[in-house]
Amino acid sequence: MYKKTIIAPKLIKILSRGFATGMAMFPFILLINKEALRNSRLLNHESIHLKQQLEMLVLPFYIWYGLEYLVRRVQFNGHYAAYRHISFEREAYSNDQNLNYLNERSFWSFLNYLK
Repeated sequence: MYKKTIIAPKLIKILSRGFATGMAMFPFILLINKEALRNSRLLNHESIHLKQQLEMLVLPFYIWYGLEYLVRRVQFNGHYAAYRHISFEREAYSNDQNLNYLNERSFWSFLNYLK
């Protein structure tokens, strides 16, 4: 499990418009409160994003994420549906319960979630 966490409620609220309880911003996991530190599924979800960011050399991850969000926003006509269909999110949500996933995961696995 990734251990570099920061409690940053104001930053998360600003960046996510109050939508998120956690956020991965390489090399940190930002959390809304200390209670979130006990949520292993959330920490695993955000750790998956850190791995995605690292293997894409960070900046290209954010560019891809933003562009895919815009495409999904048009495709699904709404924020939440667009967010849930981003390939990075689909991979993270599909595997955040598997706390061993990062040990099993192959390189650029998020490509398996594009559709």
